[in-house]
Amino acid sequence: VYSYGHRNQQGMALHPQTGAVWQHEHGPHGGDELNLVEPGNNYGWPEVSYGDTYSDQTPIGGTEAPGITDPVKYWDPSPAFSGMAFYEGDAFPNWQNDLFMGALAHAKVLRVELDGQEVTHQEELLRGELGRIRDVATGPNGHLYLLTDSPDGGLFRLEPVE
Repeated sequence: VYSYGHRNQQGMALHPQTGAVWQHEHGPHGGDELNLVEPGNNYGWPEVSYGDTYSDQTPIGGTEAPGITDPVKYWDPSPAFSGMAFYEGDAFPNWQNDLFMGALAHAKVLRVELDGQEVTHQEELLRGELGRIRDVATGPNGHLYLLTDSPDGGLFRLEPVE
């Protein structure tokens, strides 16, 4: 067992500079998390959660406990994160090593800037424009690719504006 206490992991990626394992997971009703996953750590589920039950919105566990590793960041309401990737291309030099996370419920891509183990900035991209974003990847040409989640969904390529 590498780590435990996770709930519904949806995306995982290695940081291109540090090799650190980053992942995000769906919370229950609220409480989606971004975690820096380290060996042997307990990330709390179900004793610790930032979300609540769907039926009556009662809290699930507490928000802290001894021996539990806190998420780097959590979101409430839940964007319903899906795939994720660190950007490593040349087409968007200002996005180098930023983390991109697709979101199903909010139908967007979230660009996250990290400084070590801290989220320093986040930006919503394309909210409601393409539909539910299922996956995100950097292509070999340096463009960012998005896969949508619907019967008539598609594969979209983001290119820089010249």
